[in-house]
Amino acid sequence: MSSPAQIHVAFDGRFARELAEMAIPWQADEAPDPRLLVLNEPLAIELGLDPISLRTSEGLLLLIGNSVPDGATPVAQAYAGHQFGGYSPRLGDGRALLLGEVVDVDGLLRDLHLKGSGRTPFARGGDGLAVVGPMLREYVVSEAMNALGIPTTRSLAVVATGRPVQRETLLPGAVLTRVASSHLRVGSFQYARASDDLDLLRRVADHAIARHYPGATKAENPYLALFQAVTAAQASLVAQWMLVGFIHGVMNTDNMTISGETIDYGPCAFMEGFDPATVYSSIDEAGRYAYGNQPLVAEWNLARLAEALLPLLHDDQEQAVALAVESLGEFRSQYSAAWLARMKAKLGLLNEVDDGVTSPLVDELLALLQEGNVDYTSFFRNLSKSARGQAEPARGMVLDLAAFDAWVKRWRALDPDADAMDRVNPVYIPRNHLVEEALSAATLGDLGPLEKLLVAVTSPYDERPGLERYAAPAPEDFGAYRTFCGT
Repeated sequence: MSSPAQIHVAFDGRFARELAEMAIPWQADEAPDPRLLVLNEPLAIELGLDPISLRTSEGLLLLIGNSVPDGATPVAQAYAGHQFGGYSPRLGDGRALLLGEVVDVDGLLRDLHLKGSGRTPFARGGDGLAVVGPMLREYVVSEAMNALGIPTTRSLAVVATGRPVQRETLLPGAVLTRVASSHLRVGSFQYARASDDLDLLRRVADHAIARHYPGATKAENPYLALFQAVTAAQASLVAQWMLVGFIHGVMNTDNMTISGETIDYGPCAFMEGFDPATVYSSIDEAGRYAYGNQPLVAEWNLARLAEALLPLLHDDQEQAVALAVESLGEFRSQYSAAWLARMKAKLGLLNEVDDGVTSPLVDELLALLQEGNVDYTSFFRNLSKSARGQAEPARGMVLDLAAFDAWVKRWRALDPDADAMDRVNPVYIPRNHLVEEALSAATLGDLGPLEKLLVAVTSPYDERPGLERYAAPAPEDFGAYRTFCGT
């Protein structure tokens, strides 16, 4: 069935066609009473979709998969994954469908994907549904990440289905329409490798190269070049997470993309008081995916990708392993370089400032922040005032004033650029108490708090009057924060 929302864009089913062994044709559940909660009009325009058409009744059916556009082949994607270190050979889209691919206005291929669209053959014991709160969480946080300049999947829309969903209580159901440069994951390669089908593994790798790293085709060993490119992309991505205090919460291998985009905003949150041991996920009892562990987990996940790729790296197993180990060995230096370069920017320091000077300065500062459990986002924004001679806003946040004064003196001697700092240190992030406030209100039918929160976090660097509460830490009575996976 065609749709008015399809006028300006042609859909394709490339993944379904090229990797049929990993794509089960499926249909989304019918929604009894679809109602648009939020539509990302700028993103719709990027995709060549007409926002006005998407707001029609037929447009809503497209956004939830109940009206399948010409050229699209909705499929549930197969993938494997290590979840909290334990391997599951058959995970897949248990409550999601890849609707198809579109070429956006810049000529880039993008996936349109549905989350919460109903049970699939991968659903196991789940109902395949999603509820309003977690789908709006993904919308808010992914769009905030995009505004921060961090590679991420995007959110096109959230549509309430009119179907109540049983969780601890009955909650209103919803479908998220997600956009990504692809949904290929480390787990996609693990699934292909586990199938013991070398041709399939090679086709998955070729598909990834064509979509994300076409330059690899010119390399002497294209599949090694693919692995090296993914390693570099993930080193950069996780460094960016760390520098804004983002905690993914569920860094399983099925949640690590080949493209280097952040995916799956389930039990995620932004750290407030600085502490590397911070965990917000209710299911991460051992702290495997704590803030400070994220670089090590990324490296571990990349090792699993290397294992999956071994048959493509070299015909000789020992030489394949040696190539993989050598390439993976670059991750730590790539991550450290990316992290330090961006930390220097947060401190307003030019790249010419010697790293041997910067590194101990940074270590001392982070120790001060951890000692006082200092609000990470607010501190760095206030620190630019110190560069302008107004030390008190940042100084008043730390416990050891003498140590801070000594640190500021050394830092200011390096001539930090306050304006440059304000361009990279956000005023507004999706603070946990504000996210919960917005989601709770939206679940009850009030979208006002959500809309106000989006105004703040989608222009994170621009301080504006009237938005002071969106820059403030959580009140003391908010208590310990826990997030949930949303299933």
